Amino acid sequence: MTSVFDLFSVGIGPSSSHTVGPMRAAGMFVDELVDRGAVDDVAEVRVDLFGSLAATGAGHGTMPAILLGLEGYRPETIETDEMQRRLAAIRAEGEIRVAGRVTIALTESDMRLQPGRRLAQHPNAMTLTALGAAGDVIYRETYFSVGGGFVVTETEPAQHDTTQSETPGSFHSAADLLALTERDGLSVSQAMMRHECVFRSEAEVRERLLQIRDVMVACQANGMSRDGYLPGDLRVRRRARDWFVRLDAEDPQRDPAFAEDWVNLVALAVNEENASGGRIVTAPTNGAAGIIPAVLHYALHYTPAGKADPDDTTIRFMLTAGAIGSLYKERASISGAEVGCQGEVGSAASMAAGALAEILGGTPQQAENAAEIAMEHSLGLTCDPIGGLVQIPCIERNAISAGKAINAARMALRGDGTHRVSLDQVIETMRATGMDMSAKYKETSTGGLAVNVAVNVVEC
Repeated sequence: MTSVFDLFSVGIGPSSSHTVGPMRAAGMFVDELVDRGAVDDVAEVRVDLFGSLAATGAGHGTMPAILLGLEGYRPETIETDEMQRRLAAIRAEGEIRVAGRVTIALTESDMRLQPGRRLAQHPNAMTLTALGAAGDVIYRETYFSVGGGFVVTETEPAQHDTTQSETPGSFHSAADLLALTERDGLSVSQAMMRHECVFRSEAEVRERLLQIRDVMVACQANGMSRDGYLPGDLRVRRRARDWFVRLDAEDPQRDPAFAEDWVNLVALAVNEENASGGRIVTAPTNGAAGIIPAVLHYALHYTPAGKADPDDTTIRFMLTAGAIGSLYKERASISGAEVGCQGEVGSAASMAAGALAEILGGTPQQAENAAEIAMEHSLGLTCDPIGGLVQIPCIERNAISAGKAINAARMALRGDGTHRVSLDQVIETMRATGMDMSAKYKETSTGGLAVNVAVNVVEC
């Protein structure tokens, strides 16, 4: 099983697979050099990018993320201002400091891009090679950024927050989860809490989830406070600040009639902040990072449970979402480069729908039904970012999918949890659909909107 703290981790924008993952991979490479005592022997580092990383890396911040990772920075801790200052210095000097101590010549333009070459294990691939002064290979490794910031090598499994060993409360399908909740009389959130408590105390789980919530709230606040244009050639104007000013004036008492407007605004603000490279929570990816915060906002402000105890509601919401997300991570994929956007915003909408269903008083069966509905109507969703930037259609798509999640939860609560298509079946369908999908619709910017909308005339 995947821990909830793997699915919800703090990083930077604009992409978990193309920014966070490559930075982590570069950090892993440097850590290995340090462990081998070989850092001081490094005279050159070669960077080769393949497939989707090469195709859309320029718009996703892949190359600068690798440079920072090689210097020893980590997406969990680097501050946005520090990142910008350091990148400016690297570009001015044409040099990086490997592990923060060995200076070598390396810039973004030195990296070798092979967008037409997809390695067998995953389309998001990068090979790092450290060379000595005589041109000898000190260390070489190929990394795969498999979505949500997860990184694997050709021989090693994903780097997780916790040990992934089996526990008495482990589940590997929605059927397993429902059987577990029925057998032990648990809600979905309680089942997930029991699994997490094998690795840490309940108090620590609760504290860390609330810290993640606080980062989400800070992210949306930042998004609502900034205007101007997002980075890149699309010249997409930020809208969240203007929306907030108008909505705050129109709805000072937070009337439920405006609930959908606030949900849209939160999703918009988070994803504008992500698109600008700000601090973000992968949920379960950066491209889908606005959906969970937006639906959580709804749960906290427009449900009886959220109004009565916002902290407990947050914890239950995040645990339920994490339980559902772990199924997508294990049984299918959350990588847009592997299965299209259905794996990113589709998974996030499904997670949010199931979580909201529990907060609204739904049974585990109704939560599973809500998760299924949200994904069933996200099947086949393509990943075709214009200009390779996580802006169009990504930002608005998060708002639309947040609304879809709320609708799915409400639909499920009108039933008794009995339904014809199971969550396991729809997850398998999503996986198979992604495998059948043309590569041009899987985060390569070679199909869909990315080729049918001219970059120089785009307005969003």
